[in-house]
Amino acid sequence: MQKNIKRLLDWDYQVTETIRMEQTPKWRWGLATFFAHSGDSWYCLLVLGIIWLYGNTEWHYIAAALGSGTFLLAFIVIAIKFLIRRRRPEGEWGEIYRNTDPHSFPSGHATRVFFLASMSWMIGPIGFAIGLTIWAPIVAISRVFTGVHYMSDVIAGAIIGVIFGQIAVLILPIIVNWFPFIFFR
Repeated sequence: MQKNIKRLLDWDYQVTETIRMEQTPKWRWGLATFFAHSGDSWYCLLVLGIIWLYGNTEWHYIAAALGSGTFLLAFIVIAIKFLIRRRRPEGEWGEIYRNTDPHSFPSGHATRVFFLASMSWMIGPIGFAIGLTIWAPIVAISRVFTGVHYMSDVIAGAIIGVIFGQIAVLILPIIVNWFPFIFFR
């Protein structure tokens, strides 16, 4: 068993180092860091908050569902990170992540964006779901490109995000009953 785990970790380190990017050319690095940051919880919640404030009734509901789910998901990811306590890969970029959250498994960004994509297929318009589904793997892989996560961190995050996205849709009626003022104007 330990031999298999060691083999898996060796594969993980090797793949991560192979796809990790250099910070040049600047345009490519800039694009990678843009996508790496685009999955930050506060960006996601800010965009959902704007949609919630200014969107029509349907978008108000969608933003409330995705936003409340994102907020609750953060607690789950933090709990898993503190249980596992895997250190981030060594590196210079991503100081804010390294200082505020030194644990890498699972990737909160990958979990969040795959959660949003998964849930959007059940409650949002098809174009919105397609857009989030394209965006999610780009954000996840950019976390490995920029050196703040191992490949297994983002794979686990994607799996957790999809699973919790489906669970969130199932418990959404309960959340709506508890907090109707968030979902309806």
